[in-house]
Amino acid sequence: MTTSEIQWTPGWTTTPPERGDLVLVLSGSGVVRSQQGWLLPFERLTGIAREASFVSLGNIENRRVFVTEAPESLITDTETVSLRDAIMTIGDGPAAMLSTGFQVWQWAQDHKYCGRCGGSLAFHPRARAKWCNACDIPWYPRLAPCVIVVIRNQDRYLLAKSSRVKRHFYSLIAGFVEPGETLEGTVVREVKEETGLNVTNIRYQTSQPWPFPHQLMAGFFADYAGGELVLQEDELADAGWYLPGDRPPIPPDTTISGRLIRDMEKMISSEGSGR
Repeated sequence: MTTSEIQWTPGWTTTPPERGDLVLVLSGSGVVRSQQGWLLPFERLTGIAREASFVSLGNIENRRVFVTEAPESLITDTETVSLRDAIMTIGDGPAAMLSTGFQVWQWAQDHKYCGRCGGSLAFHPRARAKWCNACDIPWYPRLAPCVIVVIRNQDRYLLAKSSRVKRHFYSLIAGFVEPGETLEGTVVREVKEETGLNVTNIRYQTSQPWPFPHQLMAGFFADYAGGELVLQEDELADAGWYLPGDRPPIPPDTTISGRLIRDMEKMISSEGSGR
């Protein structure tokens, strides 16, 4: 099944897969892809993975979708693509499916035992959760809220290059929310820590799940309110103010950073043309 126009609906079932169902196959930190796309018919995997190794993802065109892990070498006529490359080079629908699949699979592997009593966990029959019969409590997939922000200074905006990521993209300031913080408070703190700048007029724009390993990114616009650029060197290798159309390479539109940057460019350009 090709993934150019996938209509994928998240869902949950504890019923094992059968002939006619589809499977997203992970291999290490990558995703197995065939000539037909990212989803393989379940019958191609019979004998490779046990039923207990399949986790429910949802539905596509009335066909159930599961995720599992298997070595690429055991499945003929396929290749393994890194998860990051897959998400950054395909459309929003498949990106959401791959992101969910990776996060759900990692959660299922990391939560085999109860964190309270140490007993074995089973899948919850009605919700995406693991259940401990002894403690009578659920264990849901872990999500880590993060913020990411475009900072505007008149007709320019801030781009930064990570000191840890090898890609040549320039992107945005981002960081994890700490206990007791609001999202807006995290924007203020992260910007100050990483750049030395102050911001104001913080307003929410959009969000995106990001499976590295289990973030939920909340995107914001903010206005520059003072300060000089002083980079936190263990986080940023470079940063500067850029005009729309006169900037270094940025992430693609399959990422929240790429969409936020392009939305800010449109805003600045439209205001400039209206003068």
